[in-house]
Amino acid sequence: MLREVTVENGKLLGIPAADPRITAFKGIPYAAPPVGPLRWKAPQPAADWEGVRDCSRFAPISMQETPGLNPDDIYTKEWHVDPQIPISEDSLYLNVWTPAKSVDEKLPVMIWIYGGAFNNGYTAEMEFDGERIARRGVILVSIAYRLNVFAWLAHPELTAEDPDGPNGNFGFLDQRAAFQWVKRNIAAFGGDPDNVTVFGQSAGAGSILAHLVSKRSVGLFNRCIVMSGGGIREGKSRPNNTREQQEEIGVKFQKFLGCENFAQMREIPAEELMKKALEFMRLPDSPRFPFTHFTDGWFLDTDWTEAQLKNDRQMVPVIAGHTTNDFRWPPFGVKDMESLRKYAEDRYEDRAEEFLSLIEYDKGDFKHSMDLACVPMQEVGSAIWEEYNARMGNDPIYGYTFDGEMPGDNAGAFHSSDLWFVFETLAKCWRPFQGKHYDLARKMCNYWTNFAKNGDPNGLDNDGTPMPEWRPYTLEEPYEMYFGDTVHMRTERNPVIKFIVDWSIDWHKAHPYSSK
Repeated sequence: MLREVTVENGKLLGIPAADPRITAFKGIPYAAPPVGPLRWKAPQPAADWEGVRDCSRFAPISMQETPGLNPDDIYTKEWHVDPQIPISEDSLYLNVWTPAKSVDEKLPVMIWIYGGAFNNGYTAEMEFDGERIARRGVILVSIAYRLNVFAWLAHPELTAEDPDGPNGNFGFLDQRAAFQWVKRNIAAFGGDPDNVTVFGQSAGAGSILAHLVSKRSVGLFNRCIVMSGGGIREGKSRPNNTREQQEEIGVKFQKFLGCENFAQMREIPAEELMKKALEFMRLPDSPRFPFTHFTDGWFLDTDWTEAQLKNDRQMVPVIAGHTTNDFRWPPFGVKDMESLRKYAEDRYEDRAEEFLSLIEYDKGDFKHSMDLACVPMQEVGSAIWEEYNARMGNDPIYGYTFDGEMPGDNAGAFHSSDLWFVFETLAKCWRPFQGKHYDLARKMCNYWTNFAKNGDPNGLDNDGTPMPEWRPYTLEEPYEMYFGDTVHMRTERNPVIKFIVDWSIDWHKAHPYSSK
C-alpha cells in the first residue's frame, strides 16, 4: 500500500483506512495559509517542509459559524454534530483516499467540493468519508476552500490592488488551485491526472457550474457531476451580482466594521471578523447572502446561466440531478387565491391561464393549488439545463432524481440527503437504515464511480449482474434515472415543472440575459 508518498513540497505519511487496503492522507496543504496580507488574495503556493508530514488528521475547517449549535437545524442533527471541531483562517488543505499499491497505476480521480450555501461546510463531515469510493478503484480527493466573508468580499480598494488580476471570488480560486495541485501531484498517489471528475453538491455543484463556464478552469477536469446545483435558472430570475454591486456591499460592511480603510479590515482577527460578518448578515436591510459569488471579470466573465444559454462552457460529460424535496419554495408573496392569480399573470403573462390550469386553480382550493405550484427549485434548474442542452445538440446529460426513503423522521428526500448514499456511508448515520437503503447506496456509488472511470455510469453491480440501464436525457427520450425503493428510468415529469422548463427556455430566447 502507498503509505508514504512524495509531492512537490515534501513527503507525506498516510494512515490505513478502516479497510487497510485503502490509505488516507488528511490535511495536505495545497496553498499557503490565506492569512495576514494574504487575506482576500488569490491562493499562493504552499511552502516546502522538512522530513515527513503526518497526514493522520483533518486540518481545521474554514472560518464559518460554529457547527452543531442549532438543535432545530436538520443538518445539525444529520452531521454537523461537533461544535468543538477546530476552525481556522488557515484552512487551504485537501485529503486523499487511494487504493493504489504503486505510483504507476493511473487510477481515475474524483475531486469532491462540499456545499453549504458558500457560507458553511467542510471536508471533515462524517458523510464525506472517501473509503467506499476508493474501494471501487477510484482515488477520492476532498478539498477545502474559503467561505462567506473570507471568500466572497469585494471592495473598490481590493480591486485597485490588482485591477486586471484575480481580486474576487476567492473560494473559486481556491478550488481552482486545488484542481491544479491534483494535476501536478496526483500521480504520486497512483492517480491519472488526465482522468479527473469533479463532483459537488449544492454550493459545491454551483461551484462546478462556475468552473464549467470559466476560461480559467479549462482543461483541469474531464467530466463533472452536479448534485442539487440546478443548471440554468428559470426565466425572470436574478443573475449573479456584478462586481459593482458586490463592492457596494463591501463598502457597507467596511462602515459597519468602523474601519477607515481596507488595510484595517485585514488586521481584524479572524474570529472577530467572522462574528461581525454574521451580525452584518442578520441586519434587516442586508441581502440574504451578502457574501456570495459574483461576476468579477477575471474568473467569471459572465453569469453562468448566460454562458450556458450561449452554449459557452466546457463540453465535458455531465451527470446532473436533485432530490425530490430540493428546496420546495412557494410562489413569492402569494397569500390567497387573488394574489396567486396576480403572481401567475405577472410572471407568466400570456401563459398565465395555462399555469393556473396546471395547478387546478378553478377548484378554489388555495392549499391544493399551492401544493401543486410548490416544486423543487433545483429540479427546475436541472430540467431546464437538460432540455436546453438537448435542443442545442450537445452530448446529452445523464439526469437523475433521488427519492430514497429517509427513515427516522418525516423529512423525506431533503436537500443533501443523497450524500449518505453517494458516498455509501449510511453506517455513520443516526437513521435506522435497512437492507434496501444499503442496496440503493451501493448502486449509486457504483454509478458515480463508473462515470468517473469512463464517462458512462452503467456497469455491473457487485454480484456481477448488470445494473438498470441509465440512459442520458435526449429530445427523443427526455427521461431521468430514478433512485428510490427501485432504480429505474423515470419517463414522466411533473407537468408544472415541464411548463416552467418550456416557458423559461422561450423567455430566455426572447430576453437575452445581458439585457436584464
